[in-house]
Amino acid sequence: MALLSLSPPGWGANLLIGLLKSIEIAAGAFGLGLLIGICGAYGKLYGGPVVRDLFEVYTTVVRAVPELVLILLLYYAGTDLVNQLLALFGHAPVDINGLVAGIGVLGVVQGAYSTEVLRGAILAIPQGQIEAARAYGMPPRLLLRRITLPAMLPYAIPGLANLWLIATKDTALLAIVGFSELTQTTRLAAGATKAYLTFFVAAGILYLALTLVSNFFIARIERRARRGMPSLKDAH
Repeated sequence: MALLSLSPPGWGANLLIGLLKSIEIAAGAFGLGLLIGICGAYGKLYGGPVVRDLFEVYTTVVRAVPELVLILLLYYAGTDLVNQLLALFGHAPVDINGLVAGIGVLGVVQGAYSTEVLRGAILAIPQGQIEAARAYGMPPRLLLRRITLPAMLPYAIPGLANLWLIATKDTALLAIVGFSELTQTTRLAAGATKAYLTFFVAAGILYLALTLVSNFFIARIERRARRGMPSLKDAH
């Protein structure tokens, strides 16, 4: 990084700013995807036929189409659709904020995978817990908040941890639409200085550092969520 800081115009600081933007997008997309995933998993398991079919189509399409194609489609077609709707109601077109668009696009992608992760986690819950809550007359929303979500967390964390790491790397795909996250900033820095090896290795180290820090916190969260449960060593 010392070499990068000496390179005009301060590309080392720019890479760190790009990393922060990548983290910001990843966190927003992961949160949005988690919200979609909760609704999707609950809809696929307990919704009516129409709701189940709609979520089935959503998860199938998103998981089947390459993420780069989805990003291009949602980014450009989504922006055009919003402006067409605004024009229909007599409003002027708007330029959608790149950060909001990036979070929205990746959030839709994350949501499809979160739906399946959370659906599997809900199915892993001992059904006696849910049946007991229903027998006491617990309403569906309270059942979801008090029983289902806490009980499924230990089963969901490994899959959600993978989705978080995927989200941090998927932010690099937004470089194709010109958003200035870490990969785009690295490409600009390398092109301006011709120090391609230096900058791309530096970007790789930053992504690796983000992964290692994430793994540290994920492991702590997983240990806390599995308190009172048999350890994997005991299971074997």
